[in-house]
Amino acid sequence: MKPTYSFEFFPPKTEAAEASFWEAIPLLAALEPSFMTVTYGAGGSTRDKTLEIVSSLRAKTNLPVAAHLTFINTTRDDVFAVTDALWNNGTRHIIALRGDLPADLSWPLAKDENYFQYTSDFIEALCQRHQFEISVAAYPEKHPDSNSLEDDIFALKKKCDAGATRAITQFFFENDKFYSFVEKCRKAGIETQICPGLLPVHDFKSMLRFAGRCQASVPGWLAEGFSKFEGKPGDSRKYAEELLVKQALDLAKNGVSHIHFYTLNKQDITTQACRALRT
Repeated sequence: MKPTYSFEFFPPKTEAAEASFWEAIPLLAALEPSFMTVTYGAGGSTRDKTLEIVSSLRAKTNLPVAAHLTFINTTRDDVFAVTDALWNNGTRHIIALRGDLPADLSWPLAKDENYFQYTSDFIEALCQRHQFEISVAAYPEKHPDSNSLEDDIFALKKKCDAGATRAITQFFFENDKFYSFVEKCRKAGIETQICPGLLPVHDFKSMLRFAGRCQASVPGWLAEGFSKFEGKPGDSRKYAEELLVKQALDLAKNGVSHIHFYTLNKQDITTQACRALRT
């Protein structure tokens, strides 16, 4: 059985980026993803834009759209206000996340009845508030703030037990890391669906900076491969396309039922991977 797939987008920051974004949307929507998601800026910085894009995507594509929602540095009342706004505009799927820590906070958070402390508490409250479908994040190489992968898997189990529908992983470039992670999760008693998150490499240097921030490893062979095409954007894009297609097909061959693509608001490389999955 061929795997299904979903796409992630982020709110564009400029008029040019927004124009490019809406040009890509019909092409990606035509691939009939199971759902699409829209990210939420740190501390809710893109809240209004996220709500606007979620509504527009659903109206223009007639596809299910999920909104990212974070709780860090946001009061429970403010979180619930956004939650209610999403429900009232027809959104039924939330990507529930802690969010990036601001400079004046450290992990773990101090207990405060006005704020959520853990993502599992956040998920439980969302489930009680409305009957949302809830996706959560998972980290095959552990979250940067976790002491160990074992601690991170324990936190993931709490999120799943609290009501998560599925877990979507941070991106990775070596599938063995994903397979090993899933095996450890199953041994820990996590039965929730775990979906791999894949990142098309449109710009290797930008990806490298991004990977550094989230502590996702970049194998030497990948850096060596892209170094051969420095200054050759066409060849570099073709190489990135081949890599993503190969990675996606290997996951499908090994029984993965759903793949999530971090599109970076671009359609070309992701489109080729999805077409390969459908053939």
